[in-house]
Amino acid sequence: MEQKIRRDRYMGANLRKLRDKHNISQEKLCAELQRRGCDIGRTTYAKYEAGELNIRVSVIMELRKIYNCSYDEFFVGLDEE
Repeated sequence: MEQKIRRDRYMGANLRKLRDKHNISQEKLCAELQRRGCDIGRTTYAKYEAGELNIRVSVIMELRKIYNCSYDEFFVGLDEE
Protein backbone atom coordinates (compact mmCIF):
# COMPACT_ATOMS: atom_id res chain seq x y z
CA MET A 1 0.00 0.00 0.00
CA GLU A 2 1.39 3.37 -1.02
CA GLN A 3 1.60 5.97 1.71
CA LYS A 4 1.68 9.67 0.88
CA ILE A 5 4.39 11.73 2.53
CA ARG A 6 2.86 14.59 4.45
CA ARG A 7 4.42 17.98 3.91
CA ASP A 8 6.24 19.15 7.00
CA ARG A 9 5.68 22.76 7.93
CA TYR A 10 8.71 22.96 10.24
CA MET A 11 11.53 21.73 7.99
CA GLY A 12 11.32 24.71 5.63
CA ALA A 13 11.43 27.18 8.48
CA ASN A 14 14.49 25.44 9.92
CA LEU A 15 16.24 25.49 6.55
CA ARG A 16 15.57 29.19 6.21
CA LYS A 17 16.74 29.96 9.77
CA LEU A 18 20.02 28.16 9.15
CA ARG A 19 20.58 29.94 5.84
CA ASP A 20 19.75 33.33 7.36
CA LYS A 21 22.01 32.60 10.35
CA HIS A 22 24.90 32.08 7.94
CA ASN A 23 23.96 35.14 5.89
CA ILE A 24 23.92 33.35 2.55
CA SER A 25 21.50 33.81 -0.33
CA GLN A 26 19.63 30.92 -1.90
CA GLU A 27 21.61 31.46 -5.08
CA LYS A 28 25.00 31.24 -3.36
CA LEU A 29 23.90 28.26 -1.29
CA CYS A 30 22.72 26.41 -4.39
CA ALA A 31 25.98 27.20 -6.17
CA GLU A 32 27.90 25.70 -3.23
CA LEU A 33 25.64 22.63 -3.17
CA GLN A 34 26.19 22.18 -6.91
CA ARG A 35 29.95 22.47 -6.42
CA ARG A 36 29.62 19.63 -3.89
CA GLY A 37 27.68 17.42 -6.30
CA CYS A 38 24.06 18.21 -5.35
CA ASP A 39 22.19 19.30 -8.45
CA ILE A 40 19.85 21.79 -6.77
CA GLY A 41 18.56 24.95 -8.41
CA ARG A 42 17.34 28.01 -6.54
CA THR A 43 13.71 27.34 -7.49
CA THR A 44 13.88 23.84 -6.03
CA TYR A 45 15.60 25.07 -2.88
CA ALA A 46 12.96 27.78 -2.46
CA LYS A 47 10.34 25.02 -2.54
CA TYR A 48 12.19 23.21 0.26
CA GLU A 49 12.03 26.34 2.41
CA ALA A 50 8.36 26.91 1.52
CA GLY A 51 7.50 23.34 2.50
CA GLU A 52 6.36 22.48 -1.02
CA LEU A 53 8.98 19.74 -1.53
CA ASN A 54 10.65 17.27 0.79
CA ILE A 55 14.40 17.69 0.88
CA ARG A 56 16.66 14.76 0.02
CA VAL A 57 18.86 13.32 2.74
CA SER A 58 21.97 13.81 0.59
CA VAL A 59 21.23 17.55 0.49
CA ILE A 60 20.80 17.70 4.27
CA MET A 61 24.13 15.92 4.65
CA GLU A 62 25.88 18.57 2.54
CA LEU A 63 24.06 21.43 4.27
CA ARG A 64 25.27 20.11 7.64
CA LYS A 65 28.85 20.32 6.35
CA ILE A 66 28.33 23.81 4.91
CA TYR A 67 26.73 25.13 8.11
CA ASN A 68 28.97 23.10 10.43
CA CYS A 69 25.99 22.20 12.57
CA SER A 70 24.34 19.11 14.01
CA TYR A 71 21.52 17.27 12.29
CA ASP A 72 19.32 18.25 15.22
CA GLU A 73 19.17 21.83 13.95
CA PHE A 74 17.32 20.66 10.83
CA PHE A 75 14.66 18.89 12.88
CA VAL A 76 13.92 21.38 15.67
CA GLY A 77 10.21 21.38 16.43
CA LEU A 78 9.30 18.48 14.18
CA ASP A 79 8.01 16.33 17.02
CA GLU A 80 5.88 19.09 18.54
CA GLU A 81 2.19 19.13 17.82
